[in-house]
This record gives sequence, structure tokens and C-alpha cells, in this order.
Amino acid sequence: MAALCGALSGYFVAYCGVQPMVVTLGGSFLFSGLALLVSNLSATESYKGINGFPDSFIRITKFKLFGVIPNQVLIFLALAVVAYILLHKTKYGRQIFLIGVNQNAAEYSGINSRLVIMSTYVLSAVSAAIAGIVLTSYLGTAKSDIGATLTMPIITAVVLGGTLSTGGKGSVLGTALAAVVIGVLRFGLPLCFKVSQQYLDIPVGLILLVVIIGRSVVNNPKFAAMFHKKKK
Repeated sequence: MAALCGALSGYFVAYCGVQPMVVTLGGSFLFSGLALLVSNLSATESYKGINGFPDSFIRITKFKLFGVIPNQVLIFLALAVVAYILLHKTKYGRQIFLIGVNQNAAEYSGINSRLVIMSTYVLSAVSAAIAGIVLTSYLGTAKSDIGATLTMPIITAVVLGGTLSTGGKGSVLGTALAAVVIGVLRFGLPLCFKVSQQYLDIPVGLILLVVIIGRSVVNNPKFAAMFHKKKK
């Protein structure tokens, strides 16, 4: 189901020329509405979510390697390794980077850029589904708005990890490390400094702004020329 949803979004972007941001936002509202519809079909109220999952499903996140390392961490590391190999060590990954740099050049090189773009949406959707399964197993309940507050931290982790919004550059390792930093920040601030959960988006948003502005300034030709003059 997740792969079909990702293929639908990818089709509109790759084959219909719709702006990715429009498709992402539209898909977010569409799939959230469908999730709410499904939750309303259950016997419990939608705000309570769907629960009563079998113990085998709940045990997905209860297992700990050596009694210390949670299964969520193992799944995170496994997905990071798979993504790193796929993006940095395969022909498919090089095609993704080339399309991000110049889609027309990729087409002239014989790459089916539309199919590659749509496949990235499928992989993204499948990864999101795995994250949803893990989160649902951890909480023991499925709600239509679960994970809705994670949009900003996810974007920040990707940008902080070195991915350019214009495409053509990205790092799985950097994104994984940035995700860990954001996670520690969101859980560490309430524990150590008693910061309310309502204000956790403020530091995350500041980090996002600082990274984007800093990267724009550093990549500005005028700034580079001024830096070289001072260096001489």
C-alpha cells in the first residue's frame, strides 16, 4: 500500500510535471484524511486510535539486543546501511545524483529519469511505512495524526545532513547523524532543562534556519571572493 501511494505521488511529479512540494503537501492531506477515515471505521473513537494489537506486533519494539540496544536502533542502522549502499555504491544511486544535478543531461546519457524519480518516491514511501510500523508498535496504538509533529525535525535532519534542496548532493551518513542529533535534542531538552514539549520546534527551526542561511552565504560567489581577498 505504501509503495502504491509513493508511486502515485512519484507519477504526478515525474510524468505530469507537478511541483514536488505541491504533490507532497497534497499527498500529506490526502493520506491523513484516509487514515482518519480508517480510524473512524473502528469500534473506538478516532481520538483514542486503534489498539488491541497482538503481542507479536508489540514485541517488535520491545526486543533489546544483549538487553541494552533497542530493536528500533537496529532497524535504524539496518535501513541506514541499505540506503548508504543503494545511494553511494550503486549505479542507481549515481543516476539519482546526476538527475538532481541536471535532469536533461541525465536524459541525454540514456537514463530514464522519470522512472528513477518515481522510484525514489516509492522507496521514500516504503521507508515511511516502516517508520510508521515501528512507531505504532512502540506506542501500542495507531492514530491518524501520529507523527504529524515530526515533519520539521525530519526536514531539519535532511538539510543538516548535507542534502541540498536544489538536488544533486546528499549524504546518508550525514542525515543519519543529524537525525540522532535532532532526536537527542528533542529528548534531552525536556529532561535536562525542563523545556516544555510545546517549544521543542523552536530550537529545531533555528537550527534549520542557521544551516540554510549559512550554506547560502558560504556558497555565495561574492562571499567567496571576499574571503579570498582577505586570505591574500
